[in-house]
Amino acid sequence: MKVFFKFISYLFHPLFLPLAGAVIYYTISPKFHPPEEWQSVILRVSILTLLIPIVFFYLLRNIGWVSSIYLKEVSERKIPLYIYIFLIFMVIYGVVSPIFALELYFYFVGILGSLIACLVLVFFRFKASMHMMGISGLTLFVIGLSFHYEVNITFALALLVFSIGLVASSRLYLKAHDNKELLLGFFIGAVPQFIVFNNWL
Repeated sequence: MKVFFKFISYLFHPLFLPLAGAVIYYTISPKFHPPEEWQSVILRVSILTLLIPIVFFYLLRNIGWVSSIYLKEVSERKIPLYIYIFLIFMVIYGVVSPIFALELYFYFVGILGSLIACLVLVFFRFKASMHMMGISGLTLFVIGLSFHYEVNITFALALLVFSIGLVASSRLYLKAHDNKELLLGFFIGAVPQFIVFNNWL
C-alpha cells in the first residue's frame, strides 16, 4: 500500500499539473488552435514548469538547501517557491496569450495566486499541501471549462474529484500532512481559480 500511495504522490506532483491543465485545455477547447500554436505552448510550458524546476531541484539538493522533491520542511519551500513564481510569471507574460487562449491564461494567473498565497503562509510557518493545491486548482479549472464550453465531461470531472480524495489519502497515509494542511492546500488551490472565473467564464 505504501508503494501505491508513493506512486500517487509522484503522479499528482504539483509540478505536473500546470502542464496537465494546458493539455486538457487544448483537448477540450472547441476553438481552432493551429498546431504550431498549441505545440509551441505545450513545449514551452513543459520546459518552464517542469524541466527547469527539476534542474533547479537537483541543484538545490546538491548544495543542501532541499532534502526531497516533496519539500517536507517549511524552511525548504521559500527558494523553490520564488523560482516557480518567477517561472509562472514567464509563462503568463511570454507563453500563453490572453488573445488566443484566455481561459488558459487565467488558469496560470490562478496558479500564480496560489503560489503567492503558499509563499505568504511559509513566512508564518504554515505548510499547506501543494499536492492538494495543484489538484484542486486543476479540478476547478476543468469544471469552469465544462460550463464555459457547455461540454459533457462528467467522467473526466468524476476522475478529478476522485483524484482529490486519492491525493489526500496518500498524503495522510505517508504522514506528509495532517488534515488542516490538506484542507488549507485545497482552498489555496481552488479559491484563486474561482476568483479568476469572473474574467473568462
